[in-house]
Amino acid sequence: MEKGVGEGHGGINKYALGCSLVASMISIIFGYDTGVMSGAMIYVRDEFHIGDGKTEVLAGILNLCALVGSLCAGRTADAIGRRYTIVLAAVIFLLGSLLMGYGPNYGVLLGGRCTAGIGVGFALMIAPVYSAEVSSPSTRGFLTSLPEIGISTGILLGYLSNYIFSRLPLKLGWRVMLGIPAIPSLFLAIGILKMPESPRWLMLQGRLGEATKIMYKVSNGAEEAERRLSDMKQNVGIDDTCKDEVVKIQATTTKGVSVWRELIIRPTPTVRWMLMAAIGIHFFEHATGIEAVILYSHHIVEGAGIKDKRKKILFSVGVGLTKFIFIVVSTFLVDRVGRRKLLLTSVTGMIFSLLGLGTCLTIVHQHYGERIVWALVLSIITTYTFVMFFNIGLAPVTWVYSTEIFPMRLRAQGASIGVAVNRLMNATVSMTFLTICNAITIGGAIFMFAGISVLAWVFVFLCLPETKGKSLEEMEKLFTPKSSSTNTNNSR
Repeated sequence: MEKGVGEGHGGINKYALGCSLVASMISIIFGYDTGVMSGAMIYVRDEFHIGDGKTEVLAGILNLCALVGSLCAGRTADAIGRRYTIVLAAVIFLLGSLLMGYGPNYGVLLGGRCTAGIGVGFALMIAPVYSAEVSSPSTRGFLTSLPEIGISTGILLGYLSNYIFSRLPLKLGWRVMLGIPAIPSLFLAIGILKMPESPRWLMLQGRLGEATKIMYKVSNGAEEAERRLSDMKQNVGIDDTCKDEVVKIQATTTKGVSVWRELIIRPTPTVRWMLMAAIGIHFFEHATGIEAVILYSHHIVEGAGIKDKRKKILFSVGVGLTKFIFIVVSTFLVDRVGRRKLLLTSVTGMIFSLLGLGTCLTIVHQHYGERIVWALVLSIITTYTFVMFFNIGLAPVTWVYSTEIFPMRLRAQGASIGVAVNRLMNATVSMTFLTICNAITIGGAIFMFAGISVLAWVFVFLCLPETKGKSLEEMEKLFTPKSSSTNTNNSR
């Protein structure tokens, strides 16, 4: 068999890898914005003299706006293509970063955060969708995990930025931290135009000739390319022998209204299961508390007994480094171990880590004023362990799973619904964590996340079938309930 750019059958195609890496750059900018706000909030509070309420709003408003952005992103990606949607996300990020970097008062800063949030919604939906659509089944888990590596890289860079610029004067330091992303956003908006469009989106538009050329570039040889093209043609109703450059596709496969009807109003049992899986996994990704650890790491370590600002930020750098290391490790496991096993292992580790952290923080709280060294050390260890287990499974698999399970005609908008739920839960945790801590103590809040993690484990075990090695076009068979499959066979 003829070999493509990747070496051997099932190898990573270098062209597809390059496309996914460029698409993932938008995730680095988003990750930076998430990480940098953790430290910047300390200095924003000092300059604007805001309390816990306004701090929670500042932390969470980005994700509420991201919810709006993600819902718009599905229709946008279907209308103008995956590539131009990434360009749009980068431009929105650029505007948001400029506003935050200027930030003369709390209102303007909040406006910049809202603008950036819309860009976040676009970025979170489009980067994994694009990566999934250019990748082979054997490497889809790895390539679709790259945006999550981008987020982790960005978060780490944000934490490092906090530490580096924390020595600047109060009115300059946090503005530099928040304004820096404007520079890479500009370069990304220009550079992304060198990327090819998703071959699956081109196929949906009937642009068969362009889709074929790109599919040969992102496949490991002619045999794989022809097989993937055949599956795509069948999916959109094109005759397998058709060699026309442009063909007419039925409007019902691409119109947004029809897609929403098929997803929400009258879903088949198969689509309903897919939607439940996507919504559920996105819900639990943030309901289990990761955003509290990422965004309020300084508050957690303060609860453990550390008061110095720079030491809090240094602890946050450790959180970011742990996240980055294990998200990289997970990308090499997701196609080998499988999505389901990785999720179950990940959530199990998260449960025990949260129980340990909650216990240590509760002990420190009960002995307020005393310095309990062993509890402080264990709080740090269990926090890092929680971040490790989260990023070894739940973090990357959420994005891989929710973008690969939907059929081609529903993928962009199905993924956008998942991202909307993801951002809603992210905003809920971001905007309530301090309030919850004040109500039930920080240890109690962590125990609450441990309980939710138990529910997450049950959901994964009962509702998420293994998708490892399956082509995107095979997912409908995988998610067809046995009763529906039996009825269909009997009717024949």
